[in-house]
Amino acid sequence: MIGNRIKKARNAMGLNQRKLAEMANISAMAISKYERDESVPSSSILMSLADALHVRVEYFFRQTDVTLTHVEYREHEKLPGKEEVKVFADVEEQIERWVELEEFLPTTWSTKFEMPEGLPDKVNSFDEIEAVANKVRDIWQLGLNPVPDLIDMLETKGVKVFITQYDGNKHFNGLSAKVNDSPVIVVGKSWPGDRQRFTLAHELGHIILHERLGESMCEEKACNRFAGAFLVPDIKVKKSLGEKRTWLEPQELMSLKEEWGLSMAGWLFRASDLGIVSKSTNGKLWGVFRKNGWKDKEPDPQFPNEQTRLFKQGVYHALAEDMLGESKAAELLGMSVMDLHACRKMECPDAVTNK
Repeated sequence: MIGNRIKKARNAMGLNQRKLAEMANISAMAISKYERDESVPSSSILMSLADALHVRVEYFFRQTDVTLTHVEYREHEKLPGKEEVKVFADVEEQIERWVELEEFLPTTWSTKFEMPEGLPDKVNSFDEIEAVANKVRDIWQLGLNPVPDLIDMLETKGVKVFITQYDGNKHFNGLSAKVNDSPVIVVGKSWPGDRQRFTLAHELGHIILHERLGESMCEEKACNRFAGAFLVPDIKVKKSLGEKRTWLEPQELMSLKEEWGLSMAGWLFRASDLGIVSKSTNGKLWGVFRKNGWKDKEPDPQFPNEQTRLFKQGVYHALAEDMLGESKAAELLGMSVMDLHACRKMECPDAVTNK
């Protein structure tokens, strides 16, 4: 069991056995034997490995073990093998900590995902996708206004959301998967908040539209349409932009982005999809985006990143009620006991706050 824990932590850091051996000041052969459970590291070696892998010693004795299944990437975004290993190991380790927390404190994260009732069995057009997105919002009682905290909303509905520090050299936005039949969405940490939100909504589209699309419909395009419609319902797009427009000002799009958390580019797509701008005008607007480099990075200020909060709240809740001790709380939060002491006094080090 310890061998598998060492391997998972090593993969999460993107290290090969030789590099880990150098960092822990032991032989690569020893690492290989530990990972195959042919040898058991001493307490002093475990401390060296924990230091090299940025984990607490308790991590190696964790009993929980989970695996991502049914992994689906955005089109053209499949990660190279080494990067995929990093993402999987990172996310699986985060899930393991959630499962351990649930042993001490039942959480809303434990909510079982239930597919919204009353959705059509088959969706044969993009206009029907607009109706599906509106129906999901209605069933989940989201109204027609912006969803300010998309991750929190998804987690309360039973969708497990994780943020990974790995972005595959800017080739990875996110993925959807399952853990024990529960839907999981993973997004990259380094992307602006509006891009994270679109990825979250896109992956939700995969979950909602799975096996509903007609044969002629491209699933990726359908999920893109769902994402835009879920983030900004059609009635609100038309109220903000009007029924017909001959031009859209960049500052206008920036203001709408700040209000709704949908990128300026996303608003262009919504305007085009709903027939608010003509094909010709849409092409000219994209020309402005290309000329200014806004297809790669939109103008500052960037939209704030999405955050996962329920896990940290749960750990501190359990700590406050003496359901777990400081050592276990520090392990679950991925920090030292000293840093935990500082955080409890509202003096978290920058390295912990920005983690």
